[in-house]
Amino acid sequence: MSFYNSSLPMRRSIRLQGYDYRQSGAYFLTICAYQKSCLFGYICDGKMTLNELGLTVTKCWRQITEVRPNVELDAFVVMPNHFHGIIFVFDERKTKTAKRPRPKAKSSSSRLARASLGVIVGQFKRAVTIRSKLLHKQPEQPIWQRNYYEHIIRNENSLNDIRKYIVENPARWHDDSLYMQ
Repeated sequence: MSFYNSSLPMRRSIRLQGYDYRQSGAYFLTICAYQKSCLFGYICDGKMTLNELGLTVTKCWRQITEVRPNVELDAFVVMPNHFHGIIFVFDERKTKTAKRPRPKAKSSSSRLARASLGVIVGQFKRAVTIRSKLLHKQPEQPIWQRNYYEHIIRNENSLNDIRKYIVENPARWHDDSLYMQ
């Protein structure tokens, strides 16, 4: 039985065609708040001040490595209406020993591979949403914009440039393409 409906418009993927997002790699992520709403705090004098939801985003990001032994986190910043982070994913298909016990993955009809970057980002976004509901701080609208942006980091120079961009992002908020008052 097929669920494809040819009368509906096809969504264009923003992922690199043919690239296996389960393979080892370094990725620069940008995840935007729904309708680019400033949900996570504010910037004053070039410094980000997180509200409770922004602190929840930080906590959930840091907890990724607790359930994903094949992931390492690098520089990140929570901005008023988006998040930037660098994540290193190691191909768990080639990993012989796990650092931590892993909960069993639930079966799903999703086309995403279990250990792909898309699954990791989706679980992060879901964790923020669930935790915000538990804290009774869930906004009336969704927290996250659908999808996310990624850039495959290919060399050390690019990695260092992106780290610098992340660190300096709050100070350049007014020049940011995602800037909203």
